[in-house]
Formats: sequence, structure tokens, C-alpha cells
Amino acid sequence: MSSLEGPSSGRPQILDPSGGANQIRVRAYNERLVLSLVRRHGEQSKAEITRRSGLSAQTVSVIMRALEKEGLLARGTPIRGRVGQPSVPMRLNPDAVLSFGVKIGRRSADLVLMDFVGRIRLQVHKTYRYPLPQELMAFITDGIRQLERQLSESERGRVAGIGIAAPFELWNWAEEVGAPQGAMDVWRDFDLQAEVAERASYPVFLQNDATSACGAELVFGVGPRYPDFVYFFLGSFIGGGIVLNSAIFVGRTGTAGAIGPLPVRGRDGETRQLLDIASIFVLENLLKEHGIDPQPLWYSADDWIDFGPPLETWIDDTAKALAQAIVAAASIIDFSAAVIDGGFPGWVRERVVRATARAVSALDLQGVVLPEIIEGAVGAQARAIGGASLPIFARYLIDQNVLFKEIDHAEGH
Repeated sequence: MSSLEGPSSGRPQILDPSGGANQIRVRAYNERLVLSLVRRHGEQSKAEITRRSGLSAQTVSVIMRALEKEGLLARGTPIRGRVGQPSVPMRLNPDAVLSFGVKIGRRSADLVLMDFVGRIRLQVHKTYRYPLPQELMAFITDGIRQLERQLSESERGRVAGIGIAAPFELWNWAEEVGAPQGAMDVWRDFDLQAEVAERASYPVFLQNDATSACGAELVFGVGPRYPDFVYFFLGSFIGGGIVLNSAIFVGRTGTAGAIGPLPVRGRDGETRQLLDIASIFVLENLLKEHGIDPQPLWYSADDWIDFGPPLETWIDDTAKALAQAIVAAASIIDFSAAVIDGGFPGWVRERVVRATARAVSALDLQGVVLPEIIEGAVGAQARAIGGASLPIFARYLIDQNVLFKEIDHAEGH
């Protein structure tokens, strides 16, 4: 993930294959390349890795033996029926590496333990009226201890680090989440990454929550099928990301693809920001207006119920706003897909995507090449999974920009 931020001691070095690296550094890079190719393409034989990587067959054989010995790769089922010895594909060993991921939202927080292939093994969840630093520090440190108690000594030794996915400038949205005047200002001078690092025995990484969700979709979701997509994640506030050439594009200031400030027309015809229409806090307010308790929105995505007319209104308004945003994005870049996901159950996501496709068809599309409008594949935990991916990529895999340049070079594109 190209927007990877490093641990508190500094950004992790991504090895430059074009630099004058010594043999140890070259081997480290090549191992990361092999692991990254297996991660992206699934089970791979030595011959397939050789073709995709551009490395020699002997080099690939040595690397894959070493990675198998270290437990990072595991043997798949031999492929028979060809002349000579059967081909033995290799896959990532899910148990080889574990990582903690923290999602900090404006209404809830999640702590997950993720394995090497992106599956959540353990998790804890907390809701609150609005986030405060000390409360969250207690949640993270107590939660890690709670999850560690469920691990063996060997498993604890395989934890790569802690990745945090959090909104930047939390204090800017105090009024929208109903926080008392000035209550959120404490975030202005709070270094979340440094504070967690001081309390934890693992390296700590930090990334914007929507960018983390987009990274999770790129790595574990639809990324292998769509090299360019615009991504929308509907959380308390909508956020998003941009993927170009199979890598997250963050732009000059790191805020590219934020998408929340995009101007769209509301049902009253007035121009507003996308986040003021297509965010879950808007649904929360609608439920309150109808005398419905909105708390189930924040317990868990699985706890959502069909809230009836308020939910229908929100989906309709959200879809029309998303449709405008998708057409605007497609007018700038011919994305292959517009991916929609959020902190809600799959049945809500499906309804939002269907309504958005209908709303797009009602707009003026002259000169616009529409992307495919699809559901995200990762789901409500995309932000936590994206956070947990940060330590794994820093230690074991390579930056997506580098990976896909390697693939293009090896395949002669």
C-alpha cells in the first residue's frame, strides 16, 4: 500500500531494486517480492513465480525453500498429469504472521487480530458517544492484553505489530457527533501513534481510516480484478480512496480520494458536501427524528435491523449523492470500477449499490465512460483489516507500486 506510514521510529524502508544493494538486501527484497506475488495470485508454483518475477529459476527455488523452512509458505496439493515430477504450488501460511488492527471511529472502536491472509481471528468492540484519547488508550491496551491471553507463547511471538486506522483531525466533527463544546479539542495535541507505541511492545503504524479501508479492498477484496477504482466507505462520515495502476494514490498532501467534501445536490436542490448526505450520522439523525433508537447502528454491523421509511429515505438520498460523485470522478479518470462499502451489513450495501446504479442512469452521461458500480468485498471491518495490514506489509511484503512495476517488467508490458 503506497500510503504506508512507518512506526514511531520512522517510515519503514522499502528496498529499491535499482539501488546498489548488497546481497543481503537484495535477498530481502526478492523474498518480499515472492511473498507478494503469492499473496496476490494465490497458490503459485516455482515456474509461475519465475515467470512473474523475472528472477532466475535457481533464485526462486532457493527463496521458496527458505520461506517454506521459515513457515511463511506452505505446500499446496501437487499438480499431476504432466511429464516429469508433479508441480507443487506454494501458498501463504495463514498462521505464519499475526497482526493487531485498530479502527477508531466517531461512534465506535474495534480491535482485531488478523492472520497472514487477512482473516480476523479475534476481535473486541466498543461504542461511545464520541471518542476521547484516554478512553481509547485504555480500550487498546486492555484489549491487546485480553487478546494476548488467548494466544500461545508461539503465537504471541508471531505478532508483527499494531496498525491503527483513524480519521485525521477528529476535532473537526465534534458538533456532528454531538460532543460538548471543546470536548474534542484534546485531539489537537494528542499524538495517537506515539502514545500507543509508548504503551505497547510492538511496532505501531498509523493511517487514515478510509485509506486503510481502501487498502484492504485493494489487497484482500476486488483489487486483483480492477486495476483502477474509486472507493467509497460509508462510516459515521463517508470517506474513500483512489486506486490507480493497482496502487493507492494519495496525492501531494496525502488527502487524494477523501471524497467527503465533493459538492453534490441534495433533495432540496441545494449544493452540499457529500459527507452531509451519504454518512451514517445522517441516518442516525433521521432515526431520532422518527423516534427510533439509533444505538443498533453502532453496536455491530450485524445488529442492524430494517429501520423502515427512515432507512429507505437515507438509502435513496445516499444513492443519488453517490451517483453524482461517481459521475464527477469518472469525468476526471476513467476508473474501471466504483466500489461501495460501509459499516453496515451486506443487505444494506446491496440496496445502496442497486439504488446508486439506478440513480446514475438518470443523470446526463454524455461524454462520461461509466465505471462498473460494485459492492466492496471486504465489508464492515475493512478499516480494521486495513490497519492490521500495515505491519504485515512493512515487514513481509512490498509496496504495491513496486510490486506491479515488477510484474509489468517481468511480463514485458
